[in-house]
Amino acid sequence: MKPKGRPKKQRVIKTEPKIKLFSPRGKPGRSDEVQLTLDEFEAIRLVDFQGLSQQEAANSMGISQQTLSRVIRKARKTLANALILGKIIKINPQE
Repeated sequence: MKPKGRPKKQRVIKTEPKIKLFSPRGKPGRSDEVQLTLDEFEAIRLVDFQGLSQQEAANSMGISQQTLSRVIRKARKTLANALILGKIIKINPQE
């Protein structure tokens, strides 16, 4: 079956994460896990860590500003969920 909708545009990831798994300490037993994609990682790195504007970050990744905004909103929600509920954050190279 053919996939529906527009094909996903290739995103430019300039920096691979050095660490791909973050685990909270002090929580007994196994925590739940959230997945952060490479494009979400790159969006957070460019906007929140390096301080680029969303337009500059979008240009760097080769996507539109609207797409970057959607990616970063999802990434921030994922990170907030993990931090507040003490979940493991796993950076996944695939969608």
